[in-house]
Amino acid sequence: MAQQNKVRIIGGEWRRRWITFPVVEGLRPTSDRVRETLFNWLGQTLDGKTCLDLFAGSGALGFEALSRGAAKVVMVERERGIQRTLQENAAKLGARNLEIVNADALHFLPRETRRFDVIFLDPPFHKDVLTLLFPFLEARLNPDGLVYAESEKPLEPGPEWQIRREGRAGNVFYYLLAREGETA
Repeated sequence: MAQQNKVRIIGGEWRRRWITFPVVEGLRPTSDRVRETLFNWLGQTLDGKTCLDLFAGSGALGFEALSRGAAKVVMVERERGIQRTLQENAAKLGARNLEIVNADALHFLPRETRRFDVIFLDPPFHKDVLTLLFPFLEARLNPDGLVYAESEKPLEPGPEWQIRREGRAGNVFYYLLAREGETA
């Protein structure tokens, strides 16, 4: 069996439960501290919200959202081995309202037609894909929807976005963004 890492879900229904993920170069789950901050920003619960975890990786953000009451989470992961681990974790947790899509995020987002309340963007670092995704995000967000993004460098999302909250943990910059003019 391939070596596995694990990360703890920090809140909600599955609080203190562990999910596993394979040892893969560049796969770095959002830390407990940053996830705690993010979900404080989002209001702790996501009751009834729909979420897109565009670079699912370990699944930490998507499973955390489901644990905190999200009505639906779509996880997008292009690596089949990682996708299988996400499915195993979903089965272990008894996750419902979860869709795991095997696709490249850069191809998935422009073709997707659904809208989401929260979109999580935690892409592999040093690929500079966030700037390629921003033009497609507005069409995928519900009114008052939010985008969470992580980057290895300070983010400049453009004039159509407002940074609601931001932080830094080590070499990770993280942001909660809304479309300019949104009030939530």
